[in-house]
Amino acid sequence: MAPPAPPTPAPTTPASPRLAVRAILLRQGRLLLVNAWKGRDHLWCAPGGGVEAHASLHENLRREIFEETGLTIAVGPPCLVNEFHDPGGSFHQVDIYFRCRITGGDPDADWTDPDGIVTHRRWVTRAEMASLTVKPDSLADVAWGDAGDPACYDALEPILR
Repeated sequence: MAPPAPPTPAPTTPASPRLAVRAILLRQGRLLLVNAWKGRDHLWCAPGGGVEAHASLHENLRREIFEETGLTIAVGPPCLVNEFHDPGGSFHQVDIYFRCRITGGDPDADWTDPDGIVTHRRWVTRAEMASLTVKPDSLADVAWGDAGDPACYDALEPILR
């Protein structure tokens, strides 16, 4: 009897892109930004996060905004689809941005993200935002653009390391 053949390795498939939702929240001419990733306090983005299965994009966004800011929001129309990836790694994320408005909570209150990911928040003017490292690159143009503009698409933007 011949010895058993070694197992055939399973074919490797790249990981699927992660889907996330983010809020464009303007208040008194200022945009709400949060630190993008734990340990990268120099990098800013719009608040939001990963989508969980069996909940709509709007439900996911309301959950994420409450977790990160303590605010409740009304979710408006989508205004940007942005892709981030790490050209040297496996990270690939698709962010869908929605125009939102605050419906409850104190936008100036201290708040602790229960997951500990968001540790810094700030309301910035467009001029202040120009001096920050913000992703995606098109965020300021979209945030302060005409709300009637159709949604924008930013294809495959490299993420900062």
